[in-house]
Amino acid sequence: MVLLNKPFDVLCQFTDNSTPTRKTLADFITLPGVYAAGRLDLDSEGLLLLTNCGKTQHLISDPKHKMAKTYWVQVEGNITDAVLHQLSSGVQLNDGLTSPAIAQHLNAPDIWQRQPPIRERANIPTSWLSLTITEGRNRQVRRMTAAVGFPTLRLIRSQIGDWTLGDLAPGQYNVISL
Repeated sequence: MVLLNKPFDVLCQFTDNSTPTRKTLADFITLPGVYAAGRLDLDSEGLLLLTNCGKTQHLISDPKHKMAKTYWVQVEGNITDAVLHQLSSGVQLNDGLTSPAIAQHLNAPDIWQRQPPIRERANIPTSWLSLTITEGRNRQVRRMTAAVGFPTLRLIRSQIGDWTLGDLAPGQYNVISL
């Protein structure tokens, strides 16, 4: 199993046929025969698991297993307890109500600077929350925070099941045995 800190603006695949080509996992992972167990959007960062085992990949990425995934989310505005309760209870999205989540205030984590940096507005504060979900809908966390009035500025996955990002810097990976 490979734990990778996927940087911002990197595709969650090993090839890219677009012009110009974008950075892919191949720019960071040189190990043969591994593939991503799940995905992170181009504009999201953090923990990505890669494996060479189909059973492990299925356990991690198949929604029926409901493996918890925790994200550190920087949002525009001061997040309130009422909004955290709303996120915890489930949010109505265009594809249905989300499952209950675990939403908590988070002090700004001690993390790397993103390149490029997030957009900042002088008169609008930002805040951080930790959000743990068991679903994996397309851009779910971003859609959830937007639905409650707090657009996501930065999204970092910090944990999948029992695996954590730890102190991996962007682009760094660690190989572990299961």
